[in-house]
Amino acid sequence: MADRILVHRIAVFGYHGVLPEEARLGQRFFISLDCGLDLAAAGASDDVARTVSYADLTEIAVEIASQRRFALIEALAEAIAAEILGRFSAIERASVRVDKPSAPVPAVIDGVSVEITRFRAGSAR
Repeated sequence: MADRILVHRIAVFGYHGVLPEEARLGQRFFISLDCGLDLAAAGASDDVARTVSYADLTEIAVEIASQRRFALIEALAEAIAAEILGRFSAIERASVRVDKPSAPVPAVIDGVSVEITRFRAGSAR
């Protein structure tokens, strides 16, 4: 799918991580979404009903990241991708990137990230 909706670096405060301090103190995460769907009808008609709302996609990421707790950011990304594919039948592919800028690792880093891509069952890859 060549057409995409992209939402970049949604800032969310959450309590994700393996360490007890991460569950207690929390930290900031950034979530980016890349959703593959056919945007031709929306582009031709200029009708918002023929696309997926960026606000709705953002709301899913914020809700899951701020209201649930995951030990792994991999699991956070999976939950977001599953919700997007489950809620919007027009979306054939959902890529979710979770950036964790304050990851507790024994080195000076800008952060760590995971990025996953999931496809709707039966869609062409």
